[in-house]
Amino acid sequence: MKKVTEVVTQLALPFVEQAGCSLWDVEYVREAGSWFLRVYIDCPGGVNIDQCEAVSRPLSDALDEADPIEGSYTLEVSSAGIDRPLKKPEHFAAFAGHDVEVRTYRPVNGKKEFHGKLAGYDSGDVTITLPDGTNQTFGKKEVALVRLDVVF
Repeated sequence: MKKVTEVVTQLALPFVEQAGCSLWDVEYVREAGSWFLRVYIDCPGGVNIDQCEAVSRPLSDALDEADPIEGSYTLEVSSAGIDRPLKKPEHFAAFAGHDVEVRTYRPVNGKKEFHGKLAGYDSGDVTITLPDGTNQTFGKKEVALVRLDVVF
């Protein structure tokens, strides 16, 4: 049986593309005792509320019809955000050379948060170029989160 996120990805993709966007990610998570189904979309120039609505309404109907999720949940369709997390190989490829923040599960050299330019991604291992010009590679099992780092 497919995971909820895989089923929702297949259901959402046509609606996302029809809205002129791309599908960034789908999450099905439990927070504060409630389930949330989050569909993150992206679009050149940013995502607006009309695009979110253009995906949300027909997707909600398709989810009701397909009924892939037992129990109640809240559907949210939103932009991937300016500080979006990078999870898939294609995310890392698209943002090579950009500023990122890497958070680790355990301290590495006394720190759990690192900032630098995304220099590489290989099977879950992430390499960034630190501000001092050195490269730091984090193994897949060390990395808790990689996201775009907003620098003003």
